[in-house]
Amino acid sequence: MKPMLLMLVLVAFAAPALAQQAEKAAFFRNLSAQCGRTFTGASTFPDDPAHDFAGKVLTATLTSCTDTEIRMAFVVGEDRSRTWILRLSAEGLHFTHDHRDPDGTPHAITNYGGWATDAGSAYRQHFPADAATGALIPAAVTNVWTFLLDPEAGTLTYHLSRHGQPRYEAVLRADG
Repeated sequence: MKPMLLMLVLVAFAAPALAQQAEKAAFFRNLSAQCGRTFTGASTFPDDPAHDFAGKVLTATLTSCTDTEIRMAFVVGEDRSRTWILRLSAEGLHFTHDHRDPDGTPHAITNYGGWATDAGSAYRQHFPADAATGALIPAAVTNVWTFLLDPEAGTLTYHLSRHGQPRYEAVLRADG
């Protein structure tokens, strides 16, 4: 194959992957721009009063933002055991749930999540459960977590689906 033709073939195959990586990086930058802000709201689905989050105030505070990592403290009522972590690397964008016991030690079920798909945008990213999550929580093997940031409305939406069906959603509004 001639060098110019080879270059065109390589560019044709690499362009979609580069565009998707750019969307993941844009989402990361857009979310980082909210660093220091707190988003407060409630569960919008399910409306089951027995659900862990039902009737509780939910807050997500972007507590720490670097060029490669965003940490969000996610508080459910008085429970401060959760931190959402997004990491941007050459491999893509990874989402992790960090759960802690009251004494600060890692909970038995922690550090689960997944890599962003190529279906996201600068304001929405989808994270299907990775293999480590499936091994840790077999029931969560089909989980897909989605974040939607709407700067105009001042909202951050967190959505979880399992087996292709909605399982949980919270809409959080920026304070102030």
